[in-house]
Amino acid sequence: MISSENSPSAPEDLNQKEPLKIILAEDDKDDQELFIDALEAAKVPSEVTTVENGQELVDTLRDECEPRPDMIFIDINMPVKGGKEALQEIKSDQQLKDIPAVMLSTWDHPSDIEETLKKGADLYVQKPNSFTGFVLILKKVFLLHWTKALINPVKNLFFVSEKNITRGDS
Repeated sequence: MISSENSPSAPEDLNQKEPLKIILAEDDKDDQELFIDALEAAKVPSEVTTVENGQELVDTLRDECEPRPDMIFIDINMPVKGGKEALQEIKSDQQLKDIPAVMLSTWDHPSDIEETLKKGADLYVQKPNSFTGFVLILKKVFLLHWTKALINPVKNLFFVSEKNITRGDS
């Protein structure tokens, strides 16, 4: 017989939020630190694993010993295997394709934005020029109902940059 005091999950346990498991694929150590510091400043509870190229990202995602991330952030320009190639490999893998993928780039080339949207990215974020800009962008990604973009990607919600954050397009 199961009594309420032996119940494996009490209601108060359900209210505790676990930190988001994030993998950041970024070859620049300074950008890795900036990302992690901005997440902290944005008050996003998270556990971040960093990898330095697309091949390490794919290998980490396929490693059964590694926890499955809630989200991945992928820099487009990396050595060994670039972000677009890693994205294509991830989104064509039945075990990995449902992991939300956010592309990161210093560029806002329409062809890059269009290509990553077609390859299955959930968001494309232009890296900001300032720490404050990075914090604002991460708040937008995590806190301002970006799930609408995941349910039905719309091109104007797909691209996020410091410019469209400061214009008030929330």
